[in-house]
Amino acid sequence: MANRRNSGQRAGRERTQRQLRVGELIRHALVEILMRGELRDPDLVGVSITISEVRVSPDLKNATAFIMPLGGNEVPRIVEALKRAAPFLRRQVGASATMRYMPALSFVADAAFEEGAKIDALLRTAELSRDLSAVDADDEDDESS
Repeated sequence: MANRRNSGQRAGRERTQRQLRVGELIRHALVEILMRGELRDPDLVGVSITISEVRVSPDLKNATAFIMPLGGNEVPRIVEALKRAAPFLRRQVGASATMRYMPALSFVADAAFEEGAKIDALLRTAELSRDLSAVDADDEDDESS
C-alpha cells in the first residue's frame, strides 16, 4: 500500500538519488523557461502549466515531465504543443543545467490531479460523512467510559 503512488504511468522501480536530483534540476529549469515565456508556439502562449514531476530513466538519457495546464483545460492540445517544443526546451535546459548529457524530454498529462479529485469527491459523499460521524460518536463514548 505504501507504493500506491507508483501505479499506472508512474510505475517502476525505486528511483536513485541521482535520478531524483536530475529530475528536480530539469523540473526547475523547465519551470523557469515557462515562467519567462520563451515559447512562441501559439498553443502555449498565455497558458499556465504545472510541472508536478520529472522522472528520469536509470541511464539518464530520457526524462518524462508530468504536466497539467492550469484549470485542466485542453490537456491534449497542450501536451502536443510541448512535444513540438521539446527540442527547443531541451537546448534551453541544457544551457542552464550543468550536466554532461542532456536527456531527451517527453511530456505526459499528469493523472494525479484527476485521482485526487476522485478521492476528494468520494470523501465528500453523504454515506462517508454519516459513517465518519458514527465512528466519531463511538470514539467519544469510548473516551467517556
